Amino acid sequence: MIDHVLGRPSVKFRKYQVFAVLGLWSLYLYKGDANGPPAIRRLSALLSRRLTVWQTVVITLLWLYIARNFGKLVSLECPEPLANLYSRAYFRATWVTTALDAGFWTAMKIRPKWARDLLSVVFSAYYLIAAEQADEKVRKVRGMLTVDHLRVSWNKPLTPYLKFITAAMRPRFMKWPPRKMRIQRPQTSVYTEPINAWLYFEGPLEDLKNHDKIVLDIPGGGFVAMSPRTHDDKLMAWAGKTGLPVLSLDYKKAPEFPYPYALNECYDAYHKLIATHGKCIGMSGNDVPRIVVSGDSAGGNLAAGLVLMILQSASDPRRWHGEKTLPFPDCVLLIYPALDCNIGNWMTDEQMALINDRRNRNVNKAVLSRKSQDYRNLTPSTPHHSSDEMDDDDSTPESRSRTGVAANDSVVTVVPASELAKEKVHPAAAHIPNSKAVKSTTEAAAPKPVAMKTRLAMSSMISYFNDRVLGPEMMRAMIILYIGPHNRPDFSTDYLLSPLLAPDSLLAVFPKTYIITGERDPLVDDTVIFAGRLRQAQRARHLERQEVGAIKQSQHFRESEVVQVALIPGISHGFLQFPGVFPDGWKYISRCADWILDGFDSKEDIASGLVSPAEPDNSTRRRSTIWDGRIRHHRRKTTDSSGDEFDKPLEMTRLNQSSASLARKSGSGSEASSAKKDNIPNSRQNKPSLQARRQQRESRKSLVSLASEDDLLGRRMKGLAGGLMGMDSESELPPTP
Repeated sequence: MIDHVLGRPSVKFRKYQVFAVLGLWSLYLYKGDANGPPAIRRLSALLSRRLTVWQTVVITLLWLYIARNFGKLVSLECPEPLANLYSRAYFRATWVTTALDAGFWTAMKIRPKWARDLLSVVFSAYYLIAAEQADEKVRKVRGMLTVDHLRVSWNKPLTPYLKFITAAMRPRFMKWPPRKMRIQRPQTSVYTEPINAWLYFEGPLEDLKNHDKIVLDIPGGGFVAMSPRTHDDKLMAWAGKTGLPVLSLDYKKAPEFPYPYALNECYDAYHKLIATHGKCIGMSGNDVPRIVVSGDSAGGNLAAGLVLMILQSASDPRRWHGEKTLPFPDCVLLIYPALDCNIGNWMTDEQMALINDRRNRNVNKAVLSRKSQDYRNLTPSTPHHSSDEMDDDDSTPESRSRTGVAANDSVVTVVPASELAKEKVHPAAAHIPNSKAVKSTTEAAAPKPVAMKTRLAMSSMISYFNDRVLGPEMMRAMIILYIGPHNRPDFSTDYLLSPLLAPDSLLAVFPKTYIITGERDPLVDDTVIFAGRLRQAQRARHLERQEVGAIKQSQHFRESEVVQVALIPGISHGFLQFPGVFPDGWKYISRCADWILDGFDSKEDIASGLVSPAEPDNSTRRRSTIWDGRIRHHRRKTTDSSGDEFDKPLEMTRLNQSSASLARKSGSGSEASSAKKDNIPNSRQNKPSLQARRQQRESRKSLVSLASEDDLLGRRMKGLAGGLMGMDSESELPPTP
């Protein structure tokens, strides 16, 4: 209290205050009377007749304990805010991680490294017992975060003591240790410094020649910390369970290397793997390696941005001048990804529509119900809970019961002003919840009450702002450090910085995506919205291809071949980072390993014709391509997309085509004819005549001409005609007339 009276509520002043109290009483014990002041001596003589020294010490300690917990005894303290936020197992894990953060931050200024590492563990053990002090320490440090605090917190698994403990608790997945590698930049790269990476592979390097599949992992760490070795649990488990090589990139971290350096580094690594056919890491080099891209947290942002750069390069006009583009990954695995660097408080109507999509209500229902429950706790007297309604047209009792709204929930009625004037109803009664009085006054005026429906549009970043793993201060610090002091990106359009903003033209050809995150993650809304945009864009793409005859009308759109999302209840961010204290993490690591194998198997099924995805020609293009190293190295710091009109359904003319092109066209024309034949009705009345069918075949072979040669050339240069002309990515466009 003294420091607040003096107006100096600082840690340094409190330290001096403690030292002053200790010094004063130490001096008194040394110079003063051994039995205390006269009043204390008389009281001591009186009590010594009834109490022993042991009883006196115990009673003193009990009174000190009661004084310390007096607020709990008389209910003066506030309840634990996270008591119902996490599951028991996850809350127990966050208790350990909070103690570790507090201990490592306490010892971070100690200079000798051996002493700092030892005292970090000692202080952490203290904070495991003093949990409230640990929470207070973490809260205060997060209020003044620096890059050093972030790195000390997230790089602590690399300290020798924790490294030994986690290795002892980890199951035996690999006999071979991870290998550090250096990958040279592609020739077309503007950078010259090699890329550091770690290879996780169960076997000698010679066995890599027998593999043509690889997992390219981009580890998280808020763009500022955490090398692949801090993710040993996950990476070793993947390498051991799948038997595949896992290459994890140790990309350069911000703020020394701000955006977009890390993204370009990931692109260069992917480019080098494709250009050298995997020789850069010891593969045979006979075939183009098939790659699965994965990333967690900030690494998920880089993984999604990497795929968008690859898709963007495919729409570059220069690829029609002989330059070849990078093949797409077989699939993408995103683990609690950070997909939006623009931290907002409220979601738009379009974003809420994606979360409330009918087809995915069962998946997103838990997220909405959790946030609705939080809203109810904040406003217990509110008569109508807004987020229970899912659609504006669900106003009937049947629809209300179907969407989970209780039958006795009150509905706010809206009375038009004109009707108020007719019936002489007081204006204040127009927005009162339903009652007998309101119903009697509005029954004649309004034939049917109109329910005012609002939506709980507050984002998860604000709903879970007190998260124990990823707080708003940490997210703010990460974004500021990642962007750097000299960059001024447009947060509303830069989709390489925020993949959530990617255009539909790129999302329509996005590879199959697997996403896993916690329901209590501050980033869960961005994950659900990104998955919804993927489904929406690829469904529209599928319908467009059906309209132009590129795929059969009988082919159904399969959402499971586009994106699969797993929302884990009761947990938040980073649950794969500490499976030693959160045993359920091993189960989710194993699920990710199964997804990796499923991603490769799905692509093989597509190539063999067993499955028809929304974009069927991706794997065929990969397998039929012979790479000669002349790959377009595409990077952009700005995000003006050259693919905003990628692969639109246009009508083109076939003029001056070569015999090879005509042969290819004849094959695709027969497929189109068979597809059209499948859609002919059985009724003779609807069956077209022979002349009409001949005209349809001719029109499908020779489409209408464009207005001018310039228009034709411009559309060709943008790469918009390949899908409709039935060409693969390696075929050349017909010459202009």
